[in-house]
Amino acid sequence: MSLTLVAILILSVLSAGMILTFIRLFRGPSLPDRIVALDLMVTLLIGIIATYAILNDQAAFLDVAIILALVSFLGTVAFAYYIERRV
Repeated sequence: MSLTLVAILILSVLSAGMILTFIRLFRGPSLPDRIVALDLMVTLLIGIIATYAILNDQAAFLDVAIILALVSFLGTVAFAYYIERRV
């Protein structure tokens, strides 16, 4: 298999996961479910960015993925702190 075919397969799977996660984000019965879905969407987006960076041989996009992961982690910690204080 060539790299392009593998990248298309990976992007297809990540896109399908993104669609299913968006449905969970939209229909989530509670706030923690929506937060986990949003965190998973960011993780899938990082995978899409990394796959794109490898496919196009541009390492600058990997820096963007790392920064997005750090911001996502801080957001998840902030939401967890909010949920803990709310109860």
